Amino acid sequence: MQAAVYREFGGPIRIEQVPVPQLSPDGVLVQVMATGVCRSDWHGWKGHDDDVKQHGLPFVPGHELSGIVVQVGRSVKQFSVGDRVTAPFILSCGNCRYCHRNRTTVCSDQQQPGFTYWGSFAEYVAIPRADRNVKRIPDSVSFVQAASLGCRFTTAYRAVKQQGRLQQGESIAIFGAGGVGLSCVMMAASIGANIIVAIDLSNDALDLAMKLGATHVVQASVKDCCQQVQLLCGGDGADLCVDAAGFAETCENAVLCTRPAGRMVQVGLPIGDHRPQVPMGRVAGKEIEIIGSHGFAADDLPELLDMVASSSLDPAKLVRREVSLREGAIELESMDKGSPIGITMIVRFNDSKL
Repeated sequence: MQAAVYREFGGPIRIEQVPVPQLSPDGVLVQVMATGVCRSDWHGWKGHDDDVKQHGLPFVPGHELSGIVVQVGRSVKQFSVGDRVTAPFILSCGNCRYCHRNRTTVCSDQQQPGFTYWGSFAEYVAIPRADRNVKRIPDSVSFVQAASLGCRFTTAYRAVKQQGRLQQGESIAIFGAGGVGLSCVMMAASIGANIIVAIDLSNDALDLAMKLGATHVVQASVKDCCQQVQLLCGGDGADLCVDAAGFAETCENAVLCTRPAGRMVQVGLPIGDHRPQVPMGRVAGKEIEIIGSHGFAADDLPELLDMVASSSLDPAKLVRREVSLREGAIELESMDKGSPIGITMIVRFNDSKL
């Protein structure tokens, strides 16, 4: 099969012929029909991810995927060849104490395509633990829509709805208008938040945030950024603040912009040794909850797919480019210069020139 392969961290990503992944007894082999280009893939390629480093090189990135089952492991009971499927990027084990407590996003024996093993920048990807983690795609949901849920929207769903507990009529401020941040905007709009403030340095990203459901935007470079956010949310801050960027400043500002007795969710992952100076006096004195959020549970994926099928959520609105495997590899390398606005989706996987 053809796959995008890197053989050194930060080195060239080339389209190569490699063996089709081996199928585990509890897994399915999926012909990839769509896969997103995510900044997390860039982190893996640059050598920032411990799982990728532990796996070793060469490596194939990719974790936002959808496709068609072409082979089924002997112990799989719920899937057949021809099924249209997707899966979250955290594949839980079902056996550890966290899975037993229904906290599968922190499973102690999780697998992750594109991080713990070769991912979906390829014609085929293997997905272990299929009966636990793989989900069918409704006929009315496209492969592109399903794949675009795979990381950014699922991550936003958990951050905003589950961990952040956003309710209809509440206010939310979202720091960072990248893929996860913009997905948080759309999720907040679908829940019925009455004030949705997006904060970012990019005016293009802020323009897109307004089109996707933000009621207000704030340019992050202004000196009174926090004051503006607080005023837009009633004067004392937002019911829920989400740091979707992962920088020290965005974390600090998110805490400062959370109202008394409000919630702050940290979902953006820092690069390197980012240590924010969290105003803990405000956290304690104003009884602010700080909540971590990571990934998404497979059992919640059908609800998101139903939201797409019913047109209450359309993740394809974030898709700005549909490209070939080779073009996707080039875009991943170009993220050294910053992430493009919106989602890039790889939909063509066989290069006849190879």
